[in-house]
Amino acid sequence: MNKVNSIHFVGIKGVGMTPLAIIAKQAGIAVTGSDLPQVFITDAVLAKNEIKVFDGFSAEHVGEIDLVVVTNAHGGYDNVEVKAAKDKDIPVISQAQAVGEFMKGEILNREFVGISITGTHGKTTTSAMIASLLTTAGKDPSYVIGTASIPSLGHAGHLGKGEYFVAEADEYITEIKYDRTIKFLWQHPKVLVMTNLEHDHPDVYPDLQSVKQAFSNFIQQLYPEGLLIINGDDSNLREVSKHSKAQVTTYGLLKDNEYQIKNIQVSTHETKFVLAHKGIDLEEFILHVSGEHNVLNATAAIIVGISAGLSIDDIQMYMQIFRGSKRRLEYRGDSRQGYVLYDDYGHHPTEIKASLKALKSMFPNFHLVCIFQPHTASRTKALFESFAQAFSQADEVILMDIFTSAREETDPTVSSELLAEAIHKAGKKVKYEANMADVVKYINHQKYPSKTLIVTMGAGDVYKLIEEI
Repeated sequence: MNKVNSIHFVGIKGVGMTPLAIIAKQAGIAVTGSDLPQVFITDAVLAKNEIKVFDGFSAEHVGEIDLVVVTNAHGGYDNVEVKAAKDKDIPVISQAQAVGEFMKGEILNREFVGISITGTHGKTTTSAMIASLLTTAGKDPSYVIGTASIPSLGHAGHLGKGEYFVAEADEYITEIKYDRTIKFLWQHPKVLVMTNLEHDHPDVYPDLQSVKQAFSNFIQQLYPEGLLIINGDDSNLREVSKHSKAQVTTYGLLKDNEYQIKNIQVSTHETKFVLAHKGIDLEEFILHVSGEHNVLNATAAIIVGISAGLSIDDIQMYMQIFRGSKRRLEYRGDSRQGYVLYDDYGHHPTEIKASLKALKSMFPNFHLVCIFQPHTASRTKALFESFAQAFSQADEVILMDIFTSAREETDPTVSSELLAEAIHKAGKKVKYEANMADVVKYINHQKYPSKTLIVTMGAGDVYKLIEEI
């Protein structure tokens, strides 16, 4: 791995792949990639970094290179370019394995202190907060974060000169057909942050216990002299952390946490809270992102900053630099009709609740319309009742068809129409509109109040609606 001079990324436009490609290029490695010709949120980032991207997939794209990195999408290891690489005896590794190799430092010819961030929710934002904090503090960390861009940092991938390597750690599987290793198990960090633990990805985890087992296995990979930082309000994380050989630090709203969050105040443009350590108030912190869930994310970042030797005063100042991440409660502007437009990646009932609660806190007197695109049939089916109850903070819900995944078979027993019926029974105004054109047509015919906020929500391509609206 320490002799890699060229890498080809199959599915380079994915938010997990683009940051790796940027880091590789910054390390002086020749980088190429391929993906579908459709526009992705990473296109501009790749163009700005002058990374060559081939349209579509072809064996001809695989030249004389040293390594191929492949994503879970586009056929995975069955992709024509992967097969071409194997025919040429070119090593092929997954995106998840590449993150682990980069953190290990061999490909980049460096040694790093790995900081991994995982959890059912909040991974991206917490990773971005930590990278932003360390960057602002002059630590110049390397980082790979699963989004297109971060206002306080720029690109979501960076090769720094400092000792830290910050990596989002995904709990999905490495490759759907040939390698069911949990993706985060390729990482061996010295600091591990766990934001929460719930049942998700039912196509991988049959029940909550299987998710707990995966998180427990990850904890065992933490260096014994390392640090495990967990949301102590989460009883599932408390349970899996009991067997940690490393030091465990807890944070949250409950009094028995080592770091307790107090006095949260949410407004349109900022969130304030007080953080206490072992019963002693440290300082009031101000964030320029909203929501109780972001206070929890920020507290994890603050603890990482303390472990890196930063002073409370500096952390207090540096945390205000963070302005959110792409597709995480992202303000996108106003519509022609004057509606306030937001976009959010939330695709799990807990995430939906947290994001809508934050928006209601920010805009308490606004009519809140949520356009939701369910993501995968398996998740929608497994968490159906939770989805039906997740929109209590919205004044109206518009449901699009389920964004299907190539990794799943069609399931006729679950649909957005059925979910709309369940949401209606839960007492919410709900409208089913199959596709983007139907949604835009519907909205254009509505006479919403002047104070209306519309949020697009989901992990598929629902974000593209913003431009149409």
